[in-house]
Amino acid sequence: MTRRRIARPSMTPPCLSLAIAAVVASSATATFAQAPYPARPIRLVIPYGVGGNTDIVARLLQPRASQQLGQQIVVDNRGGGAGIPAFDLIARAAPDGYTVMMTASNLASNPILFRKLPYDAQRDFAPVTLVAIVPTVLVVHPGFPAHSVHDLIALAKAKPGTLNFGSVGNGSGNHLTAEMFTHVAGLRTEHVPYKSAAMVMTDLASGRLSFVFATVPAARSFIAGGRIRPLAVSSLNRLATLPDVPTVSESALPGFEVNSWLGIFAPRHTPRPAIDRLNAVIVDALRQPELRERLAAVGAEPVGSTPEALGTHLKGELERWANLAKTVKFEVSH
Repeated sequence: MTRRRIARPSMTPPCLSLAIAAVVASSATATFAQAPYPARPIRLVIPYGVGGNTDIVARLLQPRASQQLGQQIVVDNRGGGAGIPAFDLIARAAPDGYTVMMTASNLASNPILFRKLPYDAQRDFAPVTLVAIVPTVLVVHPGFPAHSVHDLIALAKAKPGTLNFGSVGNGSGNHLTAEMFTHVAGLRTEHVPYKSAAMVMTDLASGRLSFVFATVPAARSFIAGGRIRPLAVSSLNRLATLPDVPTVSESALPGFEVNSWLGIFAPRHTPRPAIDRLNAVIVDALRQPELRERLAAVGAEPVGSTPEALGTHLKGELERWANLAKTVKFEVSH
C-alpha cells in the first residue's frame, strides 16, 4: 500500500465546532423539507478504483436502486490513499442525502494503520445499510505440500518464519484476514504486500507465495484453470459458489470467521428521512432474487440492514482490529 502523508486537520474551538454543526444540520433539514427526496441524481462515492469488489457490487445495485428512487445514482470512483481522501470528502460533504459512499472494511481498520486521520469513522458518518458480507478463500499453489488448513498450520509450525503470504497492501482486507489467521493459529509468517490482486495471484500461481486469502472474483479464474488450489473459506458457512471448499472453522480453527464487508454511509447530520428512503430502496433491491444471484456469483453475500445495525457492526469492527493491533505489530503511517 502506498504510504500517504495525512495533513493534520485544523483545530477549531469546541464551542465553535458545535455551533457550526448545528447550523449545518438545521440548514440541511430545512433544504430537505422544501422538496420531495430525491429531486436530483445521487452521487455514490466508491473509495477505490474501478473493478474491485466494492465497485462491482455498487454497479450491480445501481440500476434497481435508481429505478426505485426515480433518480439516477451516479457511481464516482475515488481510489487511492487507503480510501482516506474519499472518506474525508464524504465527511465534509453537504449532509443533504445527495452525496453518499459505499465503503469496505478499511473504514474500520484505517485507525490502526494511520496515526492521524482527517475524520472519525464513528462520529463523521451516518450509517445507511450494511450491503453485503464478502468472505475470502484461502488458496495455495497446486504444488504446495499442504492439502488442508490443518496441514498448513502444521507446516508453518514445523518451519516457523519460512512461509509467506501475499496481500494487495498493508491494511487491506486480505492482509488483515491473514494476520488474524496466523494470530489465532499461533504462526509466524512473512507478509508480502503488492499493488494489485492480479500481481498477488500471479505470484501465488508461480509458487513465489505460500498462501493468500483472496476474494472470489480475484481467485475464480485461477482456481478454474488449476493454477491455484483452494483450502478453505474465511466465512463461518460454506459459499454457494465454492460448495466443496470447507471453512477454516470446520477445518482447524473452530469459530474462525473474518469477512470483508460493504456498507453505505452518508455524511453525519443527513436528515433521517433521506437515510430511511435510501435504506428502504437498497434493502428492497438486495431482496430481489436476480440481484442476489448476481452478487453470490461474485462472492458477496447480500445483507440489507437497518442503519442502527450497520452502526453497531462498524463499532464492533473498530474494536476487533484495535484489539488485534495490541498483539500484532502493524506498519503505521504518520
